[in-house]
Amino acid sequence: MSKVTVFGAGAWGSTMAQVLSDAGNDVLLWGRSQQVIDEINSSHTNTKYLSSHILPSAITATTDLSLAFSFSEVYVLAIPAQQIRATLQEWKGNFSSTCTIVSTLKGIEISSQKRMTEVIEDVLGPHKIAIITGPNLADELVLRQPAGAVAAAATTELAESIRELFRTPYYRVYTSVDVMGCELAGSIKSVIALAVGISIGMGFGENTQAMLITRGLNEVARLCAAHGSDPLSAAGLAGMGDLVASCGSPLSRNRTFGEVLGRTGSMAKAREQVSKTVEGVASAGAVVEIAHRVGVEVPVIEAVAEIVSEQLSPADALQKLMEITTKGENFIR
Repeated sequence: MSKVTVFGAGAWGSTMAQVLSDAGNDVLLWGRSQQVIDEINSSHTNTKYLSSHILPSAITATTDLSLAFSFSEVYVLAIPAQQIRATLQEWKGNFSSTCTIVSTLKGIEISSQKRMTEVIEDVLGPHKIAIITGPNLADELVLRQPAGAVAAAATTELAESIRELFRTPYYRVYTSVDVMGCELAGSIKSVIALAVGISIGMGFGENTQAMLITRGLNEVARLCAAHGSDPLSAAGLAGMGDLVASCGSPLSRNRTFGEVLGRTGSMAKAREQVSKTVEGVASAGAVVEIAHRVGVEVPVIEAVAEIVSEQLSPADALQKLMEITTKGENFIR
């Protein structure tokens, strides 16, 4: 049994805490809301984020940051991606040089266009840093429905240790040393899911969705290859797997936001109806910047960026996309 601290007591952090507890670990869950933390400790529920679901009684929760850091040397981050730099700067003095940091965050930092592990290393310096990523919708995973994920780290040894930390009878974890590819794929899929949601909101069917998913995946693979990572990471759980879940499920925030946006043409109405964090909205422009830096064409991602920045309406963006000259179909060219 390992001791693990999970930072973030929202739907995803609470779900990760349950997986880790089911895997036999001693888990402490940290959150900012005293009301949420008190409820987890007293009734083992988190009704604000997970309805009436009962969490394992072995999970304890706290708002005490010092206690959270002293409890273990394995820290799982489950906080909003765009808040990670400021949060880590605030907490910087609490991380020991020997700790292990596991990022569950999917996104690109808007201000720097950096991946989450790059932001972590920027703030904290070199550490044992890994990620856990894949097609994991919290509302399904918390019900212990079978799911798969990828534990990626710079070394096979670290990736395998993270796999053992998270592995349960219902959570199948594979390993990878392609951290960059897995992070890029996990971040960009949010933007593609927005595109699919927009098309659904506009009244289009499976043909349109299949085109956007397939060409979007091609953009992910080419962007991975241009950065020197394995383009086939885009075809694995971190890429295609996550893309299928995010584009196909009404539980996906990105798809749901896109549906409202496609139906109404209004960012304000979409934000009003989907109040939770929608990472694809935040990341779209940053992903375009990353692509342009390495000379990769990403027309689907660009269309989404132009829609969420309100430069183009969904109808105009789709028309522009359909007018682009087609080339030979190739997975990474």
